[in-house]
Amino acid sequence: MLPALLIGLKTSNMYERLTDILKQQNGTFKFKGPWFTSLNLVVTSEPRNVEHLLKTRFTNFPKGNFVKDTVSDLLGDGIFAVDNETWQKQRKTASIEFHSTKFRKLTIESLFELVNNRLIPVLDSSLKKSVSIDLQDILLRLTFDNVCMIAFGVDPGCLQPHLPVIPFAAAFEDATEAILLRFPSLACVWKTMRFLNLGMERKLKKSIQKVDEFADNVISERKKELSLENEHDDDDDTRKSDLLTVFMRLKDENGMAYSDKFLRDICVNFILAGRDTSSVALSWFFWLIDQNHEVEERILEEICRVVSEREEIKKEEFDNNCLRFLPEEIKKMDYLHAALSEALRLYPSVPMDHKEVITV
Repeated sequence: MLPALLIGLKTSNMYERLTDILKQQNGTFKFKGPWFTSLNLVVTSEPRNVEHLLKTRFTNFPKGNFVKDTVSDLLGDGIFAVDNETWQKQRKTASIEFHSTKFRKLTIESLFELVNNRLIPVLDSSLKKSVSIDLQDILLRLTFDNVCMIAFGVDPGCLQPHLPVIPFAAAFEDATEAILLRFPSLACVWKTMRFLNLGMERKLKKSIQKVDEFADNVISERKKELSLENEHDDDDDTRKSDLLTVFMRLKDENGMAYSDKFLRDICVNFILAGRDTSSVALSWFFWLIDQNHEVEERILEEICRVVSEREEIKKEEFDNNCLRFLPEEIKKMDYLHAALSEALRLYPSVPMDHKEVITV
């Protein structure tokens, strides 16, 4: 069991290897690592167990010190690295803002602009030139631009026609990769490499410095903008509504402004959450669509049916390839929703989740 699991974690098909082991063990198995690692795990894919961990007894299974220790260099005290009261406060505050009218409007408008003014032109260009593209890379660029606009109120411009290398995006990608490689490694190994500034830990340190530099510059500039905004008493409709600006206007439980580190951590965590999950889900969805043409046909039929129910269809929407769907129209697309849900079931964006136990 030990060699098979460790080999699987070190290869590109680690999830397939782990799935095979779980099938052989009827969905759950115990894993006991070498004596010097204190690595004792229970690995499960049984739905009832997952529900127990993530819902029924959620507070009894925190992320724990292992996760915090592994990811805190990049994620700090953000929502993916903390537990208990700190996690609850961040989640509650963020949830309130996510459901605000202004924030939802920003999310929809920024994505619509990116899809129509960047994604579609890039896809059209590759089609006309008969040039193949890496769809996952394109979708990563799309979601990174979108999530940065929502989190920081800044457009990094990853999805430009020439697909440029953006320093902040590259640094974030490198840092994320290095952090993920810590999980299958022994803590004593990567901590030694970090201390000696070697290998991936050296790369991680440089990448985090670039991420911090970007965040510090944006926070500094936003403070200046908010200072001018307060002086001129700008109308509420013209104010920025990105996540960073919203939290800079809020106060903590002591009535104090949030620290720059807190602002940096919450935005970096939000970028991590929004970038990879959406792009990976869409990549697998389109791959599955390519393998199942009858599903594609039924999705298109459903879209055409929803469009035909409109009282008025603007001609310029078709002429400019920018047919825009309203939220209430999307809710009618049951088959599309089912297809997306099935893609997520088969290839979840976050296929593994680590938890520790407080009481058995």
